Amino acid sequence: MPHFLRTLVFLAVAGLSAVSGSASALAASASGSLAWSTKPATLHEGPGQEYRILGQIPAEQRIKVLRCQKAWCFVDGPGGRGWTSLYAVDFGKSPGIEWNEWTFERPAPRQVCFYEGENYTGEALCAGPGTRIEDLLLLGADNRYSSVRVEGKVAAAACRDRDFQSYCERVVRSQPRLDQYLNNALSSIEVY
Repeated sequence: MPHFLRTLVFLAVAGLSAVSGSASALAASASGSLAWSTKPATLHEGPGQEYRILGQIPAEQRIKVLRCQKAWCFVDGPGGRGWTSLYAVDFGKSPGIEWNEWTFERPAPRQVCFYEGENYTGEALCAGPGTRIEDLLLLGADNRYSSVRVEGKVAAAACRDRDFQSYCERVVRSQPRLDQYLNNALSSIEVY
């Protein structure tokens, strides 16, 4: 076999090995945020209903959110891997917390609400006990909040960076203006 042909065959085999190796590495990826499916989650090939359906994850199943964009998240769960509506995903510790798909508010007698404006003004992100959001960027809500209202016997951990890193504060009462280190710099929250 001529040297040129041997080199071409070698490059083709090496390329196929690299592609198959990266595909298996992707399938075993340890990254992502743990979450739950709040209802049966239809998995699509891309972020939209116009994409081909790949499968479905049943309601109240533990899933891994790999990334989100606008109203769609790329998830991995017991029904496979694909894109599903953000409104079928809950970032809480247990299943059963459903977000209102228009306002991200959840009516509850005990909740913490983070507001975009000072003095509890602007759009709000409200969450009840058991809610854990490791990265507000996945909800398109990173670095947006300036005040917090605590309703009922509930508290929250509010952190400057995702995954509860850097500066964190335990919020036990309402604040018309967040601390200087968290004001418009909030990236992860847990309500308990």
